[in-house]
Amino acid sequence: MKISGNEIKPGMLIEHKDDLWEVLKTQHVKPGKGGAFNQVEMKSINKNTKINERFRSSDTVEKASIEEIKYTFLYEDEKNYYFMDPKNFEQIIIKKEILGGKGNFLSENLEVMISFHNENPISVILPKHINCKVGTTDVALKGQTVSSSYKPAILENGIKIQVPLL
Repeated sequence: MKISGNEIKPGMLIEHKDDLWEVLKTQHVKPGKGGAFNQVEMKSINKNTKINERFRSSDTVEKASIEEIKYTFLYEDEKNYYFMDPKNFEQIIIKKEILGGKGNFLSENLEVMISFHNENPISVILPKHINCKVGTTDVALKGQTVSSSYKPAILENGIKIQVPLL
C-alpha cells in the first residue's frame, strides 16, 4: 500500500531502496525557504544499518505488509530458537540474531507473536507480562526508605534488574 511522505510515523515498516526499514523517529520540518518535508530516521531490518531520509508530501513509499501469527516457544540451541504453530503444529526456526536480547525472556511454552514479511520472520513480539524468578539479590541497607529505593537483583536467566527493598 502506497503512502505519502508526510504519513510516515514511528514504528511503521516501509519498503525503501530495495530493503525493509523500521521507522524510528520522524520530524516535520518547515524551513523558511522551500517546501515542508518529513525528516525520517530508519533502521534496516535485514542489514541492521541506520539512515536519515527526507520525504516531501509529494513523495510516496510502500508500506510493508506484515502478517502476525501466534506461536509457542519450544526450545533453543546455540544458533536458533524453535517455535510451533499451535493450530497446525508446524515448527519454524528463527536465528538468534533476529531476537537479540529478547531471547533471554523466552521460556518453554511461552506464547509469542511472530511478524512475517513475504513469509520470512522479521521479529518476535513478547507478551506484556512475563514471570521470572529472582536468582540473587543484595542485602537492603537500613535507613534507605526515605524515598522509593531499589536494590540490584539478578534473575535466573542472567538479566540484571532493580527490585524494591522489601
